[in-house]
Amino acid sequence: MPYSTTDDALKSAFAQAGTVETVNIIIDRMSGRSKGFGFVEMSTDEEAQKAIDMWNGKDFEGRNLTVNIAKPMEERAPRGNGGFGRPRRPMQ
Repeated sequence: MPYSTTDDALKSAFAQAGTVETVNIIIDRMSGRSKGFGFVEMSTDEEAQKAIDMWNGKDFEGRNLTVNIAKPMEERAPRGNGGFGRPRRPMQ
């Protein structure tokens, strides 16, 4: 979605498919700007499917949306040893 999209604009668009419970646009902590994606929670599974059918691949404020059911975040592997080429040692 466009980086300039607001919660209210997203809520208004998705309300065409039913009752919007929550809208959460993901913001980059460093810049304070939108990351270009977010989450919309609909009140029923049927309304969620209607929103997917209505908006997936469609233009919203100049950009095509990808709309699908959110999945739990996958567990990530450990990041390694800090980039120094040797294992970390506990401080003593």
